[in-house]
This record gives sequence, C-alpha cells and structure tokens, in this order.
Amino acid sequence: MKTGTKTKMRTLVAHAGRDPHHNHGIINPPVYHASTILKPSLAELEASRKPEFDGYRYGRRGTPTSRSFEEAVAALYGADDAIAVSSGLAALCCAILSQVSAGDHILLADNVYFPTRKFAEGFLKRFGVSSSYFDPMKPEQLAENIRPETRVVYLESPGTMTFEVSDIPRLAAIAHQHDATVIMDNTWATALYFNALEHGVDIVVEAVTKYICGHSDIMMGTIASRSAHAGAVRDMVYMQGNCSGPDDLYLAQRGLRTMAVRLAQNEKTALVLARWLQDRPEVERVLHPALPSCPGHDFWKRDFSGSSGLFSFVLNPVSKTALAAFLDGLEFYGMGASWGGYESLILPGDPAAARTATQWDHPGQLLRIHAGLEDEADLIADLEAGFERMNALA
Repeated sequence: MKTGTKTKMRTLVAHAGRDPHHNHGIINPPVYHASTILKPSLAELEASRKPEFDGYRYGRRGTPTSRSFEEAVAALYGADDAIAVSSGLAALCCAILSQVSAGDHILLADNVYFPTRKFAEGFLKRFGVSSSYFDPMKPEQLAENIRPETRVVYLESPGTMTFEVSDIPRLAAIAHQHDATVIMDNTWATALYFNALEHGVDIVVEAVTKYICGHSDIMMGTIASRSAHAGAVRDMVYMQGNCSGPDDLYLAQRGLRTMAVRLAQNEKTALVLARWLQDRPEVERVLHPALPSCPGHDFWKRDFSGSSGLFSFVLNPVSKTALAAFLDGLEFYGMGASWGGYESLILPGDPAAARTATQWDHPGQLLRIHAGLEDEADLIADLEAGFERMNALA
C-alpha cells in the first residue's frame, strides 16, 4: 500500500500491511507456518546471515505473516519499525530491557500496569537495574527524581484503573533533557486515538490482546519505535527468543481491519454508561478521561482524538455481601482479567495496593468496566438490577 501523510487513520486500518497483488490477488495476507527457511545456494545462505539482510531466514525471526502485521502497526504509528511479540507484558519487558544494563535506573509513573511494577521490582532488580516511581500528574516530581543513571522513563496514560491523563509531551521533554528514553504503554487509546510517537514518546508498547484483536482469543503485544531505538528493540526480542505464532498473527491482522468501527462503538457505549453512573446515588465518582471531572481531562482533550471503552467508577462504601450481590447477578458483564473484546466486563480493583508515590484515599470499592458491543439499554438495565440487589442488602 502506498501511504502518505494525508492518508486517514481509518483507511490505514483497512489497508496497511496488505499487498494482494504479491499474494496472487488474495486480499488477506496468507498464514505461513515455518521454522526452517531454505536457501538455494551457499551464496544466498551466507547473505542471509549478514546484519543488513532484509529477507527471511528462520521462522522465529519473521515470516511474511508477521511482517505484514508489523508493517501495518508501524504505519498506524508512523514508526520506523514495529515488532510483534507473545503478549503485552512481553512487549513492555523487551522494550525496557532493550534500553538498560546493570547499574542503570528506570523511573516509572506511579499508575502503570501492576505487572510492570512486578517486572521492575523483581526481574530488573535481580540483574542490577534499580527502579523508583513518581506522580505522573506532577511533572516536577519527574525532574526531581531523575538520576544520572536513569535510562528509561516509563509512562502509561490514562493510568491503570484510575484513568488520570498525564501531560505526556511535557513529561517526555523533561526525560529527554536528561537523555532518558521514554517508553509508553498505549493500549487504552491505541494508535487510533493517541499517537504516542508524535507526542514525544520514543518507544510505544501495546497489548494486541486487547483492541487490535478485539475478540478475547489471542495473546500478543507490539513494540513500535523510531529508527534510533528500533535496532536495539528488535535485537532484544530476538535474543529473548520471543515471537508470535502465525495463526495469532492472522487473527490480529483480521481484528485490526475492524478496530476503527469497534472502537467507535466501545467509546459511545462507555460514555453512555459513565454518564448514567455519574447520576447514581450509589456511586461516589466516575473515572473516565472524557468526563470533565476526571483528573487530566484537559490533557486528554488536547492530545487525544477519542476515548476507548475502559473506565472505572467508585462505589460509596458497602458491605462485601452487598457488593457480591451486585456483581454475582450481572447477566451481560463478565468478571475476568483483560479487556478489549466484544463483550462487556466488570472487575473489582484496589489501586492502593499498586501505588508508591501517590495515595488512593477512596474507601469505597473501585469497579473497572469494559463496555463491549452490546446494546447500551441492556447494559444499563443490568447495572440497575445490580444496584437494586446491592441496596436490598446495604
């Protein structure tokens, strides 16, 4: 596909990474199952072992199936390279590892995905890389906590569970003043609603498991970057032996083609639910970046072009029995990890257990909702019945 600066995002989602006329006119890229890739001559075999080789030499290092998907992701971000890995967690781990060595330090926003914290405090610590946290809503804390050995500033916006939106360009500028690489988890917004690379981020990670896939049936992540970091990222992924399976890559690319229409519906439904919840007496607050009451809403309005289907609300304090009555009887909301599929989900969370530089001071239960593709009226009626059960036991 020939793309230019004027190509719109929905068009890129539909066309990027595909080249039907190099695949016998077949619209979707074929699935290549491969380990061994043969070369017809010694000269070509030796050429394939050189660093500048751009073809295929072993299944783990890429096939036309992986390359077509990676080219699509790179096109969405305007990145120089993108690589697919086995999960979103694998993406963030490989991205960080590509930039640090023993003796280095990474500085993380306090509202990052909990497994990111575990990776920093567990795995990285064992290999001599230290970590600390800062309040992402206070850029001055970032400046105060950067050390001479800080190599990475790691961001996630909106924050996991609590959905505050940071001033990413300002945080990135501060990090770059200290020669630190900025890595960001952009799974919530995707490239459709926030192009992290255009806002100062150097390396962007995303869980394909979520919105790109859209059907809750694969595990995958991507890492997209500019040329200055792309080689180190790809080398680390190869050294880790990380890759994605061909059938998952096919499903990811299939999901990508409908992501724009799905995400638009997720956004619409989530906003209907969030506004309805705002008016419920059982709810203390709703945490949705598109609502003016959400911390960092002005940054969301300035930098983002939309919102996805994931948000949280905080109940006024109730008993565990009443909370269980609310959750256990829900018909259309499943309780389980992850999000981004066609189905609606609800999950209790405890931000206080995953904060270091900030405090979570709300005594009521936080509930995270992923708004799926069901009818809004059915989803509201389900929540309303849940509140009735809860109130009967409150």
